[in-house]
Order: sequence, then structure tokens, then C-alpha cells
Amino acid sequence: MPADDLSKGERTQSKILAAAHQQFLLNGYHGASMRQIAQNAGIAPGSIYNHFASKEDIFLAVLFAHHPINDILPAMRAAQADSIETFVRGAAQRMVQSIDNRPDFLNLLFIELVEFNGRHLNTLFGRIFPQVVEAAQPFVQNNSQLRDLPLPILVRAFIGLFFSYVMTQIMLKDQLSDGDRYKDFDHFVDIYLHGILKPASNQA
Repeated sequence: MPADDLSKGERTQSKILAAAHQQFLLNGYHGASMRQIAQNAGIAPGSIYNHFASKEDIFLAVLFAHHPINDILPAMRAAQADSIETFVRGAAQRMVQSIDNRPDFLNLLFIELVEFNGRHLNTLFGRIFPQVVEAAQPFVQNNSQLRDLPLPILVRAFIGLFFSYVMTQIMLKDQLSDGDRYKDFDHFVDIYLHGILKPASNQA
């Protein structure tokens, strides 16, 4: 939403989230102070509680605001794909590119895992997952190419596989050439669509 269309309260919330985002990345959750967040947002420390009940609420809002799904969902809903393969490849490319463009999200996720033991992941997934299922629905309903599998399972497998692709690319970045990265992505798409076993007719 353009800044001019935001209310005064929404603009203040946006400033708080931007300041908190910076503080969390610099100092972690426990090292970030509400006073510093308020100061960087240009408001009085007490005023921050007019918008958020606690620092933890601010962290969760930052986690949602900077999630790559905010880039992925609009693209999925606007996608024009002539086949499941085209849709899957396009969605996977958008997911990988969005995470690449948001290295801060991986840092926030690391804070969530280390400082909160993943306490908010259920809330995060619960808010995001139904939206992804809804966006994928038009491309899979009544599609004769697909096995009879529940859509939520297909979406979970997609998220898990391509998130693991991103993480292993990061871990192996010094060992992979640009050519390897392109081939690896194609292999992951192929595994998602066709599995790892040869068709029965091709097996010896």
C-alpha cells in the first residue's frame, strides 16, 4: 500500500516495524531494546505500546512482514501456466528468488529458532499455509496429470523440497559453479514432479 494511503497509526506501525527489523538483525531479539526501537522510529518509548502489546508481538509482526511469501503469493495468483510442470517450475523459481532477495528473513528465522526454540513457527505456518493452498488450487483441481493426493500434502512437499534446495545451496555455495546451480534446480523440479524412481516399464 502506498505511504500516502496509510493512516497516521499505520505509518507509525510501519516505522516501528522498520526500526525493530534493524535492531533484531543487529542485536538479536534479546539484545534489541524497546527504547532503541522507539527512538529509531521517532516516537516516545511509551507510545510503542499503543501499537504493539510487547516486543514479542513486534518480532512476530516483523517475521510476517519480511516473509518471502509476500512476494510469492501475488505472483502465484497472477500466474498463467499451461501445465502443472510450468506452474511448479515458475512457483519454485519465485520461491528461490524471493528467499535469495531476502537474506534478512533467514537471519530472522535463525533468531526464531535459536532464541524462541521455534515457538512462533506454528503460528507463522498456520497463517501462510492456507494462502498457499488457496493459490495452488486452480492449477491442480480436476487435473488428470496428477496422482490422487491431497492438495495440502502436495503443497507441504513443495515447500519442504524447495526450502531444502535454498538451504543446501547456501551451505554448498563455495563448492558449486553457476552451471551446477542451474542444473541442481532442474533436478529438484524433476524430483518434485516425477520422484526418484524410474517408471516401472523402464526398470530392469
